[in-house]
Amino acid sequence: MKIYVDADACPAVIKDILYRAAERKQLELILVANQPLRVPPSKWIKTKQVESGFDVADNYIAEICEAGDLVITADIPLAADVIKKHGQALSPRGELFTKENIGSRLNMRDFMDTLRSSGEHTGGPPPLHQRDRMTFANELDKILSRIKI
Repeated sequence: MKIYVDADACPAVIKDILYRAAERKQLELILVANQPLRVPPSKWIKTKQVESGFDVADNYIAEICEAGDLVITADIPLAADVIKKHGQALSPRGELFTKENIGSRLNMRDFMDTLRSSGEHTGGPPPLHQRDRMTFANELDKILSRIKI
């Protein structure tokens, strides 16, 4: 299992949780972004800088991830692509995307996209709270506890 992070929009506090988990479990953690990233020195933590552009990092992750890999992303279409490849997708807020819930999440995303394109102001996501960090850390621990090293 490898862990890929859609790192352009991933909060620093979530990356810190992932750095510690990668070290603890000795799993390869790859942060993908269209800008240079600073990460702690580790043989388990790597970065991949992709070209700038719409969905370039998402497309890279969708192409390279394999069955069993874990992808950290808030991007619903990327999560859907990961699930199709039998990977796991987890949002930075700790929502585990599954075969059962990804369809409704895609529908809601498309609906909100339609509202925004018609001029409706829908606002952005709420700030990340301590509760979100705890939910993420707990869900990550559940996923990592199921793997055999």
